[in-house]
Order: sequence, then C-alpha cells, then structure tokens
Amino acid sequence: MKTPITRRSFLKQAAFAASAISLSARSWSQVPGANQDVRVAVIGFNGRGKEHIKEWRKLSGVRLTALCDVDRDVLDAGVKHCGENGLTVAAYTDIRKLLDAKNIDAISIATPNHWHALAAVWGMQSGRDVYVEKPVSYDFWEGEQLIAAALRYGKIVQAGTQSRSSQGIQQAVEWVNSGALGNILAARGICYKRRPSIGTTEGPQGVPATVDYDLWCGPAPLTPPRRAKFHYDWHWFWDYGAGDLGNQGVHEVDVARWFLGEKTVSYRAFSVGGRLGYTDDGQTPNTLITIHDFKRAPLIMEVRGLPEKTGSTKMDNYKGAEIGVVIECEGGHVLVPNYTSAKAFDKDGKEMKSFEGATNHFENFIQAVRSRRDSSLHAPIEEGHLSAALCHFSNISYRLGRLQPPGAMREQIQGDKDALPAFERMAEHLAANGVDLEKTRATLGAVLKINPVTAKFIQNKNANRLLRRVPRTGYVIKVA
Repeated sequence: MKTPITRRSFLKQAAFAASAISLSARSWSQVPGANQDVRVAVIGFNGRGKEHIKEWRKLSGVRLTALCDVDRDVLDAGVKHCGENGLTVAAYTDIRKLLDAKNIDAISIATPNHWHALAAVWGMQSGRDVYVEKPVSYDFWEGEQLIAAALRYGKIVQAGTQSRSSQGIQQAVEWVNSGALGNILAARGICYKRRPSIGTTEGPQGVPATVDYDLWCGPAPLTPPRRAKFHYDWHWFWDYGAGDLGNQGVHEVDVARWFLGEKTVSYRAFSVGGRLGYTDDGQTPNTLITIHDFKRAPLIMEVRGLPEKTGSTKMDNYKGAEIGVVIECEGGHVLVPNYTSAKAFDKDGKEMKSFEGATNHFENFIQAVRSRRDSSLHAPIEEGHLSAALCHFSNISYRLGRLQPPGAMREQIQGDKDALPAFERMAEHLAANGVDLEKTRATLGAVLKINPVTAKFIQNKNANRLLRRVPRTGYVIKVA
C-alpha cells in the first residue's frame, strides 16, 4: 500500500505549496489535556447527526456540550432527548453564535452538503478540531480550502468515511496490493439503493416556520424550495447536494480508490445516466455510470435508484454487492459488502479468504485530537477531499452532457472496454423497469480530460467554471 498522503505533499501537488506553513509552527490553542474531557458540539442532526450524538455520548472522555440546528423543532427535540438522558446541552440555531462559546473543543458536522466546508473552516478558524460528514465539500474548490485551513490553523480534521476505520478492509487492501490476485483490472463501486420519486409540485414551496431559511441556505442561493419534503430531499438538487453519487456513493468511491492507492484525481472522467423511471422535481440522476481513468486501473461507479424490475422491492446486485465495492483482478475478485469487512474469491467464485474487523471512527478522531497527530487519523481531510472530488468531477461530466439515443451512445463508447458492458447492463436494468431509452433518453456526459497535478480540466472552460461556485455574501470561505 502506498505511503499515506500528507497535507504538505498534497498541497504541493495541488499548487498550494505557496500558502503552506511549517507543521512545527502550529499553535495548539484550546487543546484538551490528556486527562480532560473533549467537549464536542454537533451541528445539524435531523438525519446522520443523530448518530453523531449517539456516538459521542458513548465515548469515554468525551462530553457533548452543545447542539446546533437551524430548525427550532429539531433543536428542541434534541435538547429534550439529551435532558431525558441526564445530559444538559446548550442550544443554538446559528453556528456563528455556537462558535463564540467557550466550552467547545471540537465540532461534529452533519448539515446538508452545501454547509460542510464552510462550517468546518469557520470551526477551525475559531480554534476547534473538526469531524465533518461526507462529502466533505460542495465543490472541488471548497475541498482545497479545507486542506489549506487544516494546515494553516493546525487542526485535526476527520472525514466521515468510516470504512477507513475498518482493519478488515485495510487488510484486504494490503492483501490485494501484495499481488495475491494479480493485477487489478477494475475497481468498481456499487450503489444500488432504492430512491423513489419525490413527486412534483406546482411551484415554489413554503419553508417550515421553525426553520431559519437564510441560515439553512447559507452559501447556496436564497431561493424558495422546489420540493414537497423540505428535509432530506435537498440531496437531489444541485444547489445543495450531489445526488446519490455524492451521498451514499462517495463511500464506495473512497474504498475503490483506497484499493487502487491513487492519491490524485483521475486523468479522464465521464458519466452516462439520467433521472429515469419517473418524472419528479429532482434534478440529480437516479441512474448513473461514471468512469475515472487511472494509470493502474479504472475506477467505475454505478448508481441505481430503481428496483431490479417494475413492482419489485428487491435491488440488483453485482457479484454480491448491492451497496459495496468489487475489486476485479486477474485471479479473482474481492467483495466489500459493507463498512467493516471483505471477502476474496478466485476466478471460479470460490471463497478464498475473509477479512473482518473495525474500530470506532469517532474514537479515532478523539485519539488524534488528544495526541495532536493528524497522521493517526484513519480518514484525514486529504482523503475525504479526493474522494469527494471524484464525485464532483463525475457530476460535472453529467451536467455538461447531452441527451442521446442509445445507438449514438453505443457508437461513442464502443471502443471503451469498461464503459460499454456497464452501459449494456444499465440499459437492461432500465428496460426491466419499463424505461425505453429510445423514447426516454439518457445523458451522455462530456468526456473530461484532467491534469491530475493541478486538478484542472484541459481545454474545457465550462468544466473549470464548475470547480467553484460563487457563494452568497456573508457565507464565503476565506482562509487567511
């Protein structure tokens, strides 16, 4: 397995060396001592954040001291639940007021995606260490700022890709990289996760009276929502989310890239898919194939939100994976079916070896907070950024693509040994769900050529514009 990337080496690759400061010059203000509780605040907990609260509360030497959510009902319910379990916490709707508090050593971020990076940078600038959920950024530029801020302010930053804390998967990575199954032919992420229609609305929708909508939008445009379900369904709109590729799929992208040992973005990327099988208000694709070309082997990601066929409650699977990773090698394959284990199979499908075990991802963060050794993090922000970046690049390809009939798609990808079989399986899956690609066309994404060192698109101004959006005034990341 390749040597883990460091902030210094990453910034050098990404042309950030000019802004780097010496690690030895870090200032460890507000750092808890070895015998002191680490005081944690959770920001955003209507979904994944509930698990954050649960995890922090069960760790020895950790004290949950504050909760923050822009929905007053969510906030009040969280405070009440803590009180019923003997825990008194401060309550905030505004993250800026929370960051002015004195009794917080670290923040734990599980807001919608468009707030992840800004909240993390503000947290670091206020002197706090940060645990931030995946995807760690809304766009590529934000990811770069996260890395720069972690170095500039000397903070511990853990990405919420918890598979990185699995010793079982790590052992499988090392075993594959020892050559036990020969060369890797492809690293394939699978996200076959049911995502039904979110329905349609007749126009802009109201905002719940308990929500501070200006704060909810933050860096995103302050426009009325166009979804019937205010919470969660923001995932399927470009202003806030990254579709299921950046939601669930980023976990699989991360593990696939871990096996490949890649520490840069790919040199070519393209996607094909669409929002197919129903018509609703959502914007992001529910069906997607995306391919990233690396020198060692391609990283292929497949997203399916429809069931195996019309009327079924089951999902497809690929070599045993519904949501997981399949590493295809000359001598067989490795299946990673969850966040904690892996199994190896020979070319005949006979199980050869299994790998089990994981440690607590949140606890790993706390250990690094105490030791001040970011090298001990299982998912340092550099890793979170690269995996999110691959998802962002895939979505950029899709967004710059064009609707095409299936014949034209086959013609354009017929020379690609990885893309064509994946497309044929996708077309078969869609047909089983009553989708005729001749009548309801999918999108063939733009083929993006990338400089892996600068992480810029080659001769594609439209794609480069999508590397960073202009946030609203008052919600701009500024790393000194």
